[in-house]
Amino acid sequence: MEDLDHGLNVAVIGAGWAGMAAAVTLAQVRIPVTVFEAARHLGGRARAVAIEGMRLDNGQHILIGAYRETLRLMRLVGAEPEQLLLRQPLAIEYPGKFRLRAPRLPAPLHLLVALLGASGLAWSERIAAIRFMTAMRGNGYRIGADLPVAELLATHGQTGALARYLWEPLCVSALNTPAASASAQVFLHLLRDALDGARANSDFLIPRADLGKLFPDPAAAFVRASGGAIRLGTPVRTLDKTADGFILDAGAQRYSHAILAVGPHQLDPLLQRFATLAPVRASVAAFAYEPIYTCYLQYPQDVSMPLPMTGFDGGSIQWIFDRGRLNGMAGLLAAVISARGAHQNTTQEALVGAIQRELAAFLPGLPAPLWSRVIAEKRATFSCRPGMARPANRTAVEHLYLAGDYTASDYPATLESAVRSGVHAASLVRRH
Repeated sequence: MEDLDHGLNVAVIGAGWAGMAAAVTLAQVRIPVTVFEAARHLGGRARAVAIEGMRLDNGQHILIGAYRETLRLMRLVGAEPEQLLLRQPLAIEYPGKFRLRAPRLPAPLHLLVALLGASGLAWSERIAAIRFMTAMRGNGYRIGADLPVAELLATHGQTGALARYLWEPLCVSALNTPAASASAQVFLHLLRDALDGARANSDFLIPRADLGKLFPDPAAAFVRASGGAIRLGTPVRTLDKTADGFILDAGAQRYSHAILAVGPHQLDPLLQRFATLAPVRASVAAFAYEPIYTCYLQYPQDVSMPLPMTGFDGGSIQWIFDRGRLNGMAGLLAAVISARGAHQNTTQEALVGAIQRELAAFLPGLPAPLWSRVIAEKRATFSCRPGMARPANRTAVEHLYLAGDYTASDYPATLESAVRSGVHAASLVRRH
């Protein structure tokens, strides 16, 4: 392990996936790092929580094979993806309505065969989808001026079942923003990396363990073992800089560098004392946000879904994950609702009732759940809209960097974009 200390002493504020990625990258080369986290848990907006005596997630996440930095760092800290993630070839299924499965063939042949063999599509729609992907590939997955995904799809004849069951669900799942307002350019970046790279890039990676075990917990152990420190329950409210370095909350300790890895809505108080960062504050203040609702329903142990992940259409639920099939939590289902919608304007009891009715229609004879819990992350991600101004990792203040899924990137607010931002912020420290 290379030692690049050189008198550096880095403060990372925020122990989400971006902050922990930065800390691991610095610890790997023995640069002293201290991570400060206001909460008493790791993971930020993608974390494990205790529910009914079990460790579950504050939201059901899914990764894809193209998330190379996330997978690399998992391996680095000893969290083996092959054990912790269920890898499945690209498969989207709305029972009785639509089914697409990619065979294990080289890319892009796997996508061509998947589209030609998709059920629930007219033959003309299958050809239209192939033409769309061919056109996007020919343009390098770039468009002149950014526009909403829905407009891009309509321009290229991606309508009807093709839009409803393929492109729009992919958009909402990846960008957590409705197709009518989501950035087409960011969506195309994901299609490029997931569908036009190596075949394995399009694989779905569904967590078998809670999010803490996937990365934040082993990352913290890696940082500590490398001489770093993790300080949970330690909020940082103010940040200053003198000739001696950065000062946190008027403390005595000085830090040579600081990486701010808090959520965008938490950033402003930490930047208030830096006049040159007024443009960053203004751009982040203009962000809108999208929620993610996850409803856990515990049924008797003999209740299960046909697949680990099933699409629903026309009601409240977008996806159902069978935790029994994923990690042995028999009878536990997780219903996911991404982005804004009518579900935000109803009570949790009413939402659980609506989800139960939709599940009972799909599984006749389904009993009432033994217990249920709704977790609403109201600011789960920024709303990924066309032409957004997202701040860079490097700031106008020397040795002060930003990390988070909201920073400038090809990707929307995903675990991969968070991890990449942390790695990049740490690499900027290492260059000094």
